[in-house]
Amino acid sequence: MLTVGVIGTGMIGQDHLRRITRVLAGATVTAVTDVDADLAKRVAEGLPGAVVHQTGEELIADPAVDAVVVCSWGPTHEQYVLAAIAAGKQVFCEKPLATTEEACRRIVAAEVAAGRRLVQVGYMRRYDAAYRALKAAIESGEIGNPLMMHCAHRNAGVPGFYEKESIITDTAVHEIDMVRWMFGEEISSARVLVPRKNRNGGDLQDPLLLILQTEGGALIDVELSVNIRYGYDIRGEVVGEDGTASLGSQSPVVVRGGGRVASPVPLDWRERFARAYDVELQEWIDSVASGGSPTGPSTWDGYAAAVVSDAAVEALRSGSLVAVSLMERPALYEVVA
Repeated sequence: MLTVGVIGTGMIGQDHLRRITRVLAGATVTAVTDVDADLAKRVAEGLPGAVVHQTGEELIADPAVDAVVVCSWGPTHEQYVLAAIAAGKQVFCEKPLATTEEACRRIVAAEVAAGRRLVQVGYMRRYDAAYRALKAAIESGEIGNPLMMHCAHRNAGVPGFYEKESIITDTAVHEIDMVRWMFGEEISSARVLVPRKNRNGGDLQDPLLLILQTEGGALIDVELSVNIRYGYDIRGEVVGEDGTASLGSQSPVVVRGGGRVASPVPLDWRERFARAYDVELQEWIDSVASGGSPTGPSTWDGYAAAVVSDAAVEALRSGSLVAVSLMERPALYEVVA
């Protein structure tokens, strides 16, 4: 049985705690911590035998913790991931891996020095059944060589602390990682087009159109709308030489009545990707429980997503096409996972 310590007991942390203790197999939670000590104590009351630690570093050092799940505020991720690597413990880190390219580079260097993969980054779309089916359709050759992809990432709304560039760094980063995985290529450039503003968006520049190009020349456009009110709507269509493949409808039912056809739309990301989160963590548990290395998104994937995200932010500010420059990929990460 894998013993897990969770750093960060806010919304996503509590969701993962519920998942590990009630949904998944092969792991148990033995320790928690949060910057809000009272919150950590309240959460621990529902976890028999779990110890509350004052800091993430204390939790990582706990001999009763085999592996670590990091769900804390983004700027703290680097320190906890580096501490886990130093302790030789597997760590699942919710995105982002870190909030700067320099921090991601430090994590890459630490893991390479350790000589084996210890880190997995929480890009859950790779575990979604619809995205996996879309990737399989591409790899089958049925639509020929993939040339373009049209994506939409629509949120009904975003929280008050959402900043102007969060539409790239917090929202579009999911498509950035997904595109690298879907096409099996790195992204070489980014450009952002700015249409007229949504009246629901307040001070945000919303929506945006993000245009990415891969090293192999494929083009991807991503519509980003984060105050569209009607629901959480994720779309994707790949255009190939001989046909197209797109994500299927995520609604389990279509209702016809009163002269209308209606299909429910998910309210938020938790509803749309609930099963993907389950599969993601279960596969991580299975891969590391026997002493192996994680097979999901790697430190390199977290680094690459951060660099592309930075380029997209620069493109948003400048209005220009911005090239993506990645460091040489270490042998530890020979392929895009």
